[in-house]
Parts: sequence; structure tokens; C-alpha cells
Amino acid sequence: MSDALKHECGIALLRLKKPLSFYKEKYGTAFYAIQKMYLLMEKQHNRGQDGAGLASIKLDMEPGERYISRVRSNQAQPIQDIFTQINGRINQELEDNPEYADNVDLQKQHIPYLGELFLGHVRYGTFGKNSIESVHPFLRQNNWMHRNLIVAGNFNLTNVKDLFADLVRLGQHPKEMADTVTVMEKIGHFLDDEVTNLYFECKNEGYSKREASPIIGERLDVGRIIKRASKNWDGGFVMAGLIGHGDAFVFRDPAGIRPAFYYEDEEIVVVASERPVIQTAFNVPYDQIKEIEPGQAMIIKKDATVSFEQVLEPLEKRACSFERIYFSRGNDAEIYQERKDLGKLIFPAVLDAIDNDTDNSVFSYIPNTSETSFYGMVEEAQDFLNQRKIADILAHKEQLSEERLQEILSVKLRTEKIAIKDAKLRTFITDDSSRDDLVAHVYDVTYGVIKPTDNLVIIDDSIVRGTTLKKSIIRMLDRLNPKQIVVVSAAPQVRYPDCYGIDMAKLEGLIAFQAAMELLKERNMYHIVEEVYKKSKAQENFADVDVVNYVKEIYAPFTDMEISDKIAEMVKDPSIKSEVKVLFQTVDSLHVACPNSLGDWYFTGNYPTDGGKRVVNRAFMNFYEGKDARAY
Repeated sequence: MSDALKHECGIALLRLKKPLSFYKEKYGTAFYAIQKMYLLMEKQHNRGQDGAGLASIKLDMEPGERYISRVRSNQAQPIQDIFTQINGRINQELEDNPEYADNVDLQKQHIPYLGELFLGHVRYGTFGKNSIESVHPFLRQNNWMHRNLIVAGNFNLTNVKDLFADLVRLGQHPKEMADTVTVMEKIGHFLDDEVTNLYFECKNEGYSKREASPIIGERLDVGRIIKRASKNWDGGFVMAGLIGHGDAFVFRDPAGIRPAFYYEDEEIVVVASERPVIQTAFNVPYDQIKEIEPGQAMIIKKDATVSFEQVLEPLEKRACSFERIYFSRGNDAEIYQERKDLGKLIFPAVLDAIDNDTDNSVFSYIPNTSETSFYGMVEEAQDFLNQRKIADILAHKEQLSEERLQEILSVKLRTEKIAIKDAKLRTFITDDSSRDDLVAHVYDVTYGVIKPTDNLVIIDDSIVRGTTLKKSIIRMLDRLNPKQIVVVSAAPQVRYPDCYGIDMAKLEGLIAFQAAMELLKERNMYHIVEEVYKKSKAQENFADVDVVNYVKEIYAPFTDMEISDKIAEMVKDPSIKSEVKVLFQTVDSLHVACPNSLGDWYFTGNYPTDGGKRVVNRAFMNFYEGKDARAY
């Protein structure tokens, strides 16, 4: 993605079902789980590089023995940093205590992180400072084992203010109004409530306080805790948690917006944000990895039994399509094919843009995430070329010479690696003109392969803000002096803000919104903007369910192509000599390519939760009123 977007997060949960001695005997090390957690997190580094954290729980430890460990980092390479710290602690303990070397019981007793239950997290900080306090997992501590709670998630809630107010009504005093803290305290409150009720239940049955402790762990109804805590949550989320005595859970939002995959066998239970991560780390077949269903909680009890509970009533499944277009790693079998299909499906529009002239066109892509869509586009272009060759041969079969046949067959599709991203280039100078000049050189180009008569077709996975396109990519491509630059977006126009975890919360930052506003001005239709504002303002205090997304009316007067053409004008600097066209995928084609991920609210304005409608309403009012503020 040429427009850098921060987004999402990644989680990894691992439960060992066997004693540590089993893994020592079978795999040669009691540190098997720590090694697997490193793999699970490193293979998800694409989901977050601002921070990383790992927490572990040791089961059945004696009072006074440490059973919870946690490490977090917001350093430049946070995953490597936390595992360097972990390995340093382990190696130091083994060096200082040689008797631990082959004694798994002593290792578990004395070496931190060597447990049976693990939760890891990688994050991007989409809002606010990237302080260590913002890095997951979060820990809520208590001397009662069952009241210790560790939480990490891939989530964004749209109604944090309401949830915060709920906590205050419950008598709590949360330290800040942030969704992570709010979620932690919500779950923690009902965990405390459940433990207290079970304690009095055990007391009435005649158990002593010490005798009650393991019984509370057995009877703890994790599903009920989550159900009570999440009753009013609105947003996209996968929430994972560990409870001090050894229970664990992973809970997915009722629209299935955020992804969660799991695998279970006789040795382990593992959950991750992406399927190929589990495939790679544990070498298991694709079809054995399942998806946690929307609104469902996967509950792993201390005895390692796994169950699923429908905690929230599922909504229409609206899994985030940006996961398929860009965020998830492309080595998932389904995602790889879907990205190729995105490239294939937009090729007819490309043909129109180049007047079917594939002979004088060079095809390329913006590295690196659009490469797979490029392969799909090229396959479709090759099919077109083959059909043209067949038609040519059949049309002249009576008088076809060997020389003419060779001439027909020798025509090839021209593909080149044109754009090369210089990942190390940093815009360290702050004044605008100097920064713009450096930004213009973020991409290098390959010289000597483009002729002045050529169309240069270059595909990107999506175009969100258009800033890099205008200030860098088109400027660099224009140096090759093509006749025409055709920029192709494998995704539709991003028209609406996201509120479920992607860093595009403001309308005015979206190039499609800017284009629509320009068209309204040019055609003397700007009164629509004021009308949309009045309608939005009128429903400012409506319940979320009653809010209507009137921002759709900003785009209604124009065809997709009119907005695309205006975007092309806007990203073409006056100094650019080549013609510039910008093409976008249609929403219908997106649904064909990604039939199981229909979460398209940033393209269509059809938000999967009621809170989304409130957010787009607020975002438009912020724009109109000139407020530089989040809409949620």
C-alpha cells in the first residue's frame, strides 16, 4: 500500500495440554512453547511493529512461587527485544544454577516464562502516544489467583465513553478513558463478581477458604463473565484473556469483523489472527485450522478442555475486506487466490483505459503487497493476448505462412519491475519543501524499459489518501516519459472513515471524499454539503440504531468514474507531462473476489454495527465544523 496505514493488531494464544516433561522428551526442550510463541508472533509482525508483549502462566504452583510472568517492549524491534529479554533471563538462570539443566521440575519452579499457558500480542499504535503503558497484554493483579486477569486484543470499540460511564455507575474509578482499560475493567468487574459468588457458595457448602480455591476454578463460568462484560460493546474485536488459575478464552465480535483462527490436537491448543501462522509454526494442514465464529467465545479450562459458547447473538458476517486486500500476509491459500482475482477482475477496465493496446503497454506494480494482484492482472492480460492470437490465426488460416505465424506468436506481454521502494529513506527535515523533495524519492524507478509511445499500467492494492501517489509515485514514473500512466487500485474507492481498528478515522483525509467535494464545488452543488450537515447535526443525540448515514449523499450525484477522473486530476501535479488515469475496483467485483469477507463499510458506508453510523455522522460534523478530532 503506497499510503502507509497503521492498523489492526495480532494475537497469539498457546495452551500446552501435556506436562512440560512431555515436550522435553519429544522435542528435546522444555522451552518448546516459548520457541513456538516466538514463531507465532514473528510471523505476525506485519500486524504491528510499534509494540509487542508476552505473558505466561504456570499451572499448579505452590503459594509463594511466582506463576505469572509478563514482558513488554515498545523498542524499534519489539518482538526481538522481548525474546532477547526472555532468553537472557533463561540463560542466566541456567548458568547460575547448573542443576536445572535436565530437571524440568526445577526449571518450571525457578525459571520465568516457563509455563503451560501463553498470550502474545503485536500492535500498531493508531492513536495517541506509543508508550509502554499502551502495549498489551494488560495485567490486572490480585492476591486471589482467580482474580488475576491478563488481556490482549485486536480491537476497537466505538462506544468507549458509554462503557466508561457504565464502569463509573458500577462504582469503579478507571485510571483513563481508553478502550483497552475499559475492556479490562469490565471483564475484571464481572470476574470479581463471579469469584465472590462462588466463594460464598463454597462457604455455604462447608468448604474452608483454602479448600474453596480449586473448586472456584472448576466452577468458574467464563462464558457468563464474558457475556455480562460485553453486553453493550460496539465495535470490531478479538479479545483474548488468561485467568490466574489457568482458564483462558478468546472472544470474537458478533459481525466477525476481526479475524481469529484456532487449531487443537492432543498436545496443544493455539489461536492466532492469521491461519498461515499456525500452519507454519506447527506444520499442520490448512483444512485442520478453523475459524472462531462471530459472537462466539472459545473457552479453555484449566484441565485443557475446550468448549465454544455463543456469547453474543451473531450479526450478518462482515469480515473486514481490507484483511484480504492488504493487512493479512498473502501466503494464506484463500487470500492469495482472492488477491489474484482482484487483479483479474479489474483488467477489463484497464483494457478500456489503454484502448486494447497491449502491444504498447508495460504492466507493473507498486511493491510489495500489490504483487499478487499484479500476477492476477497479468494472467488475465495474457489470456486476452492469447485470444487475440487465436483470432488472428483463424482469420488468416488460408494464407498463413510460417513467417506470419511466427510473427503472431512472438508477441508477448511486457511486464517489468518499475517501482522499487527505498525502505530506508527517512524524511528527517521538517520544512515542507525539503520534506516533499525527499518524499518524492521514496520510490526509485527502473530506467530504459519505457518508450514515449507506451502506456505504463501500475497496480496498487488500494489508494486511501493519495498523498504518496501525488508526491512520489507519479512524479517518479513521469521521469520515464510514458505516453500515459494508468494507476490501478485493486480495491474500490475508500469513501468513509473506519472505526474498527484501521487508521483512517477522518473524512477529509480520504482522496475520494476530497474529489467528491471538488466536484460539488465545480458543479454548483455545494448546497448538498450544508444539507448533509444539517441532517447529521439533527441526529447528533439520536440512539445509534436510529442514525442514518447521510454522508452517502455527498457521493450520490456522481458516477464512480467521475470521482476516479477527479482523483486523477488531483494527484497529477502541474509539472507532470504524461497523461494520468486512475482506475478503481468496483464493489461488486470485490465481493466476487472475496465472497466470505463482505466488510466493505469504508467503500460503501454500510457499517456492520450501529456505532459505525454514529462515527461517520460525527466525522462529517467534525469536518464541516473544522474540528481536528477523532469521531469516537
